[in-house]
Amino acid sequence: MAEIVRWGILATGGIAAAFTADLVDLPEAEVVAVASRTEASAKAFAERFGIERAYGDWAALAEDADIDVVYVATPHSAHRAAAGLCLEAGRNVLCEKAFTLNAREAQELVALARGRGSFLMEAMWMYCNPLVRRLKELVDDGAIGEVRTVQADFGLAGPFPPSHRLRDPEQGGGALLDLGVYPVSFAHLLLGEPSDVAARAVLSEEGVDLQTGALLGHDSGALASVHCSIVGGTATSASVTGSAGRIDIPGGFFFPDRFVLHRDGRDSEEFAAAASDGPRNSLKHEAREVMRALRAGESESPLVPLDGTLAVMRTLDAIRDRIGVRYPGEDAREAGEDAREAVTPVS
Repeated sequence: MAEIVRWGILATGGIAAAFTADLVDLPEAEVVAVASRTEASAKAFAERFGIERAYGDWAALAEDADIDVVYVATPHSAHRAAAGLCLEAGRNVLCEKAFTLNAREAQELVALARGRGSFLMEAMWMYCNPLVRRLKELVDDGAIGEVRTVQADFGLAGPFPPSHRLRDPEQGGGALLDLGVYPVSFAHLLLGEPSDVAARAVLSEEGVDLQTGALLGHDSGALASVHCSIVGGTATSASVTGSAGRIDIPGGFFFPDRFVLHRDGRDSEEFAAAASDGPRNSLKHEAREVMRALRAGESESPLVPLDGTLAVMRTLDAIRDRIGVRYPGEDAREAGEDAREAVTPVS
């Protein structure tokens, strides 16, 4: 692949703008096109960021052969359709989180990408953050011994009206997929996929979760406690406790500026983000990882592996099963698949 990686942006909301603002500052990246459901929205976005081409439909972007990789920034209820369209057209894809509505949709996208040899990655920017990567290295090197517990929380104060996307079942609303994906992914980074899931939630009148708490059990005996909310602002803190110490992230655990390592019998150590890493809320790290992988000819990122994304989606499914949250169309789709599988072909 050429030194300059050419990007297409699919959707024009807040996260698309934040990512594009960081992307245009990278000399190795070029944003060549943007698409929205309306041409007016796409043109306004293009003018804002100096993008050459603006499309009023997703298919036109997917078919643009000048694009090396598409960043999908729609609400997660549309990720399966948007990312699938791009993969079918031969584009590489970086797809926002939550990766899809459920594990079934995630598996479909992964199978599609792997079948075509295309690059696909979940935009879990936390995994690409240099300080989070350093924390992971310390844990893997045994700095705190064997991991016993992981705790993480992410809550917003709101209040969000019923018309907001976070309250809309059609858009996969609720705290879990929008915010809870972060603490669940943090726990997965350190402990892997749980063997047991328990959860409780408070649901809205629309049937989405206003706040959810889950306890994730592992065969090693380790436990992870995760919480998310759209009715209360939390500290967004996290901690990892091991048999020989603890690591605390006092706030903003998914884009930290520092964390503190406590080792038994030793003075605590503070690890701070390097000034060269840029702002703590930068999305450049995940963009750089995508471009590194593309130049190396890799179809998956070792920092955000697809098997890990699938495991997180299975955990989110399990939590939703425990709290009783279903999204429109899920039951009908699964019922149809069960019926087809039950049919015995006539030879």
